[in-house]
Amino acid sequence: MLCVGQQFPNWTCKACVGNDQSDLKTISSSDRTISSPDRWSLFLFYPKDFTFVCPTELAEFGLLVDEFNDRKVDLFGASTDNEFSHLAWRNSHPMLKELPYPLLAAQKLANELGITHDTEGVCYRATYLVDPQGIVQWINVNPLSVGRSVTEALRVIDAIQSDELVPCNWFPGEKFITA
Repeated sequence: MLCVGQQFPNWTCKACVGNDQSDLKTISSSDRTISSPDRWSLFLFYPKDFTFVCPTELAEFGLLVDEFNDRKVDLFGASTDNEFSHLAWRNSHPMLKELPYPLLAAQKLANELGITHDTEGVCYRATYLVDPQGIVQWINVNPLSVGRSVTEALRVIDAIQSDELVPCNWFPGEKFITA
């Protein structure tokens, strides 16, 4: 599995960015480097479309997209499902119809990262925070059955972006450690 401090791979994925056939696009890391050189990326890998836990966390991240934008972080949902499955899922699930970030068909990328379940062949619930230089700054991996905490993701982003020594259980506004 790719670790903190390592270069996130260059990637190109088919993606669903909306609710109709014209919203099926190909996007890549090189597009983003040119158009958004100062932005961070948060990749939200999840097991499968049409499941029970996945829409709860993807929708919650979507509800707080402005919080991520305030931190210059772009969100990307990603699984081993294809872009057509993503489109059908978005259109059939009320919590996902207005999802404000793309869902990547990330079969190759998930394998490159080493985050696919050995027997199920789907992504673990892996979160990768990647800085504007393409370096992995944070990874969190949950089992297939356990959703992520959006609050924790925001807390960790704030801690990392502070460039300070951050104590256990720190929240924004609290003191940092001084050496």
